[in-house]
Amino acid sequence: MAGMPGTGRSSDTRAAILAAARTRFAAEGYRSASLRAVARDVGVDAALVVRYFGSKPGLFAAATDVDLRIPDLSDAPRSEHGERLVEHVLTRWDAGTLEGSVLVSLLRSAAADADAAAAMRELFADQLVPAVRRLVADEAEAPQRAALVASQVLGLALARSVLELPPFAAMPPGVIAATVGETVQRYLHEPLPPDGDAG
Repeated sequence: MAGMPGTGRSSDTRAAILAAARTRFAAEGYRSASLRAVARDVGVDAALVVRYFGSKPGLFAAATDVDLRIPDLSDAPRSEHGERLVEHVLTRWDAGTLEGSVLVSLLRSAAADADAAAAMRELFADQLVPAVRRLVADEAEAPQRAALVASQVLGLALARSVLELPPFAAMPPGVIAATVGETVQRYLHEPLPPDGDAG
């Protein structure tokens, strides 16, 4: 009994630290949340948090490592890609869920903190670009098209979940998806303008 305290207990502690960190970062943002406060929430020493995660940026990266669960729309009708993607984003960025509140806190923090901005860039590079690559005719255009899509969905999340702009925050998701989806559809499938380096 004494010989195996390790794995189960340490993974439980690590999970508890991550859960507390997500709550803290969601409530206070990156700058205000501290390792000590997270450790206090779990009832452990701050040194243990450092042992598991190395630093506040390391803890933040782990706490905001969320799966956007972007659906594979390659089998859906091409004409529906934009609207379906926006519908999905509206459900994932729901601040009423834990993962949604983590994403909202990440968005809030990214504007003011380099580590949070890097985490947001990584999230989209790792998850949105591959999803877009599956949909577009020219895979070489995927990073540019994904950046355009990201500009739209991040603006949507900022306006609706962070700024809570009226009446946008209260608009039915179906109306938003149908309208914003048209723009995302254009970013995904309409020809991109020339890059302009000729003149």
